[in-house]
Amino acid sequence: MTKNEGTILAVYGAVVDVQFQEGALPIIYEILKSITSYGEEMILEVVEHYEPNICRCIALTPTFGLKRNSLCQRTHKSLSMPVGEELYGRILNVLGQPIDDKGEIKVSEYVPIRSKGKESKEIIIDESKKLKYEIMATGIKVIDLLFPLIKGSKTGILGGAALGKTILILEIIHNIITKQRGTCIFSGIGERIREGNELYYEFEKADLLKRSILVFGQMNESPGARFEAAGAGICLAEAFLNRGQDVLFFVDNVFRFAQAGAELSALLGRIPSETGYQPTLASEISEFHERIRSTESSAITSAEAVYVPADDLTDPAVVAIFSHLDSMLVLSREYVQRGLYPAIDPLQSSSGFIDPVIIGKRHFNITQEVIRHFQRYQELQRIVAIIGREELSQQERVIFDRAKKMQNFLTQPFFTAELYTGTKGVYLSLEETIVGCEQIVSGNLDSVSDDKFYMIGNVDELVKK
Repeated sequence: MTKNEGTILAVYGAVVDVQFQEGALPIIYEILKSITSYGEEMILEVVEHYEPNICRCIALTPTFGLKRNSLCQRTHKSLSMPVGEELYGRILNVLGQPIDDKGEIKVSEYVPIRSKGKESKEIIIDESKKLKYEIMATGIKVIDLLFPLIKGSKTGILGGAALGKTILILEIIHNIITKQRGTCIFSGIGERIREGNELYYEFEKADLLKRSILVFGQMNESPGARFEAAGAGICLAEAFLNRGQDVLFFVDNVFRFAQAGAELSALLGRIPSETGYQPTLASEISEFHERIRSTESSAITSAEAVYVPADDLTDPAVVAIFSHLDSMLVLSREYVQRGLYPAIDPLQSSSGFIDPVIIGKRHFNITQEVIRHFQRYQELQRIVAIIGREELSQQERVIFDRAKKMQNFLTQPFFTAELYTGTKGVYLSLEETIVGCEQIVSGNLDSVSDDKFYMIGNVDELVKK
């Protein structure tokens, strides 16, 4: 056995112990390779050192068939991703290998996934440029009106199971990538194979693959692969950012990244925190989000789906994630039950960009008026549930009805859901959305019943009816 070879001592699920000779211990995050009894290559990543000369590694591929006392080879390299124009339209795993059956990717440049980027030290904060915000239109009424997507920002879509996080991410991708320059990178962390398959064909149908790169650490893979999928995606985003390109970075799902970290932490024998999660939760989440950044010439704009277990927004992992977000779109189960899609609850959601300096005075004023109506509607709804709408005062009844019309008006059929709903998708400009809300708030549409506003485009459709 040479100094470049080690012996496998034990396999604990996705964690493997490998012993090396004195003075030949691999460095942390070095990649090791072994062969299983089925002849398949096994990839390990060193994460801890123990005496005597033992490396504790996480497996990035399945450990099935790995035997004790098998030889393990050092590579003297860390986990890296290929970078170049050749990646457009391809699907990669966390090892940088193509998984779309389109042949090998031949590139000359590889970037370590834990690299901070060669230009990261050159970020300059220029006070004169602080107020120059670029709004990216999504064509989704409720987002453009109340939670505008700003270039270089981090937006989170939070919600429990089956509330429409993935479909909303898909719609945002569909609507903005066709109108924005730059590169789209999608990181699927703990994605279901079905979702990844649908995403790929959605991109292909909309002709978006020519500027897109997809990275997957799927749900059926090891926790190591799911955990590193986040780093692989942001590594590619940084590489294109350093080339002066704007990057649209989409993640589905950041909670699965935290969950994979918790699995690995338990397997590595670390004592969990009081909340049950890994003790390194906050540092792992912050390391990931701090790499989503901007330079003078280009920016990474992220939209991240966040699974909320049991609809509990106080879950420690969710709290750790949303503390890094600029805007939060919270999906409501009550809205889903009432058929209001997208099911974004305006009162639970928030945006750091609702400022007249950023979005303009007219836009700011109508957002405040809409939120005021929704707050009053929530208060009145409890009263109506007990004593009925007829017992409200005339003024309260007017506000109640207008808020209900506003709720219905902010629903919208999606292009990416046409296959399931049979309804053609709608893209609405911000101006059309503002005009519609102004018409409702001013009382010009008081004579129209609230059900007519459901799943329409602009208010002109009401006149045609």
